[in-house]
Amino acid sequence: MKMGVLMFSVRLMFLILCIFINGSLSKLERLEHPVTKSDGSLDILVFGDWGRKGGFNQSLVAHQMGIVGEQLEIDFVISVGDNFYDDGLKGDSDPSFEDSFSHIYTQPSLQKQWYSVLGNHDYRGNVSAQLSQVLTQKDWRWFCRRSFILCSGMVEFFFVDTNPFVTKYFTDPEDHTYDWSNVLPRNKYISNLLHDLDLELKKSRATWKFVVGHHGIKTAGQHGVTQELVDQLLPILEENKVDLYINGHDHCLQHIGSKGEIQFLTSGGGSKAWRGEVQPWDPKELKLYYDGQGFMSLHITHSKVKFVFYDIFGNVLHKSTLSKKGKTFGLF
Repeated sequence: MKMGVLMFSVRLMFLILCIFINGSLSKLERLEHPVTKSDGSLDILVFGDWGRKGGFNQSLVAHQMGIVGEQLEIDFVISVGDNFYDDGLKGDSDPSFEDSFSHIYTQPSLQKQWYSVLGNHDYRGNVSAQLSQVLTQKDWRWFCRRSFILCSGMVEFFFVDTNPFVTKYFTDPEDHTYDWSNVLPRNKYISNLLHDLDLELKKSRATWKFVVGHHGIKTAGQHGVTQELVDQLLPILEENKVDLYINGHDHCLQHIGSKGEIQFLTSGGGSKAWRGEVQPWDPKELKLYYDGQGFMSLHITHSKVKFVFYDIFGNVLHKSTLSKKGKTFGLF
């Protein structure tokens, strides 16, 4: 475990130094995850909305993730936010970190690097605690930032903090208190983030470009479409020919997309689910809607991406491939 922490810290320091030397105009932190498979492929598990100390079937989802992770020989795990319920972490010594993360995802195949963004429930706690190196010292797998870039072989993941985009969190927070430290003034934060994201997407020469955020852009789930992202983020994704947008927030599993366009994948079934609400959506676009718990896997090669959705029992609910040639996709 100590060796894992050391290797990750050295790699991170080296990459930060490279950014400084290159004089990048973007402030987005850039990481690199080494490719270990001989064919250059990557296998990843993706899920979100999970941290409930094992409750609401979180432990059962974790168990199936461990089984599928072993079968696929996964390289790392992506969390799309709402990592700790109901109100994030109180601090970097909050036992919820171990109770909802370290003590739950114990299977051997899940002892890989985790890359996480923040969800709205995380912003209701101490945000700096989730971003703290103290948590990484407790569990070397943990890495969480507001926004960052992850490079791995032929793919670049652009992790985006979508929470400050949502106006109602500022104008009508109900009885919730959000930690907007280092976010205010909000408009400047959003403007800088969009500028940096657009700049990095334009600079990217990766075969595949995936954007990861917490909130949905296209979703038939309970929360519905996040209009602020449709207005401000989606045009940048479309202009820069992003392949996938991956999110959580809605506690379900979804695939929405059309041929030649961005595919929108929701994997928010990490624990509490079964909301019983589905928004009307064009059935030609809605390839999957599962109002329950589960997770998703990605198998990425130079020519294709295969994504598979699993339920709590490990049953395959939906699988599809996206081909780089003409951005075609097909069910199988």
